[in-house]
Amino acid sequence: MPNKALHPVLKGRGASINPTGRFESIEIIPDPEFLDFQELDPDAAHSQKTRYFVDDAKTIVTTNDSPDIGMDTSMNIYRGCEHGCIYCYARPGHEYFGLSVGLDFETKIFVKTKAPQLLREKLSSKSWQPTPVVMSGVTDCYQPIERELKLTRQCLQVFLDHRNPVGIITKNHLITRDIDILSELASRQLVNVFLSVTTLDPELARIMEPRTAQPHRRLDAIRQLSEAGIPVGVMMAPIIPGLTDWEIPRLFKAIAAAGARTVGFKIVRLPHGNKDLFETWLADHFPDKQKKVLNRIKDTYGGKLYDATYGVRGSGTGLYADHIKNQVKLYKHRYGLTQRMKPLSVDAFRRTPEAEQLSLL
Repeated sequence: MPNKALHPVLKGRGASINPTGRFESIEIIPDPEFLDFQELDPDAAHSQKTRYFVDDAKTIVTTNDSPDIGMDTSMNIYRGCEHGCIYCYARPGHEYFGLSVGLDFETKIFVKTKAPQLLREKLSSKSWQPTPVVMSGVTDCYQPIERELKLTRQCLQVFLDHRNPVGIITKNHLITRDIDILSELASRQLVNVFLSVTTLDPELARIMEPRTAQPHRRLDAIRQLSEAGIPVGVMMAPIIPGLTDWEIPRLFKAIAAAGARTVGFKIVRLPHGNKDLFETWLADHFPDKQKKVLNRIKDTYGGKLYDATYGVRGSGTGLYADHIKNQVKLYKHRYGLTQRMKPLSVDAFRRTPEAEQLSLL
């Protein structure tokens, strides 16, 4: 169990600090002898309250050419994520707004309120070549505010209207709300879903990814999706050497029993300010394991906490990385999780669904 933290632990938050962004030229370091915690951290008084901002984006679909990312086209409705996963590689994106990888990332969320409209315009445009689009490649499309805004649900309806395939990655049970639309997409070979499962330990999950669905709820989501005929796999991501890697055998057993078809994995990635944030989190919650975990991570990245090289980030190199990969391979075969997702189909794509519907009258 976690020991007494060095920093005030904020209920429902992954980060306990708000470090200055890497693009900022001024850093404020208060003197704790003269300031209490509320003054020491200006955001502390509001740390339990998430604030939302309208992101007036002009486009919603993005492409990438990174050779080690298995998706070329993606969309993200939310920037920042209230899930608060301490390891999230998306955290450094907030630094481009002059914000922090810490508490800012999980308490200041930018919402692309026009996402459904922008998506419909994109799929209707003459320049659009039908291709699978992944929701979400960066932040979770089913984070808590989605329960109220229903932007992800509206976008799924747009994909269905246009018969354009979509892939979904999430760690939230909320996805089961949309089984009706997902089932229709699945019946036309237009959707694949991956649930992110990192641990089966509810206490670790509460500390490491505080506002996500608990492990048993994610397994239930896998079960419901599978029973509804929706192709569902698991992303075991991230595996954290020295902290969660020991769970690999029991994770495979649980997700196979829940109905997953296949499994992918990533070893933890700690780009930019994530390294310091993660070290602080370990010191606050697991000081007795901190050295072991950091050394194991370094074992997988050539003596460093992170290597941004394509093909190495998220995969690692060396004996310990090979040990993790061999375990994954072993248990994939043991539990029959070697199926491949069927390729998503673009054959039924229609650029102007409204016009086609009218022609049938």
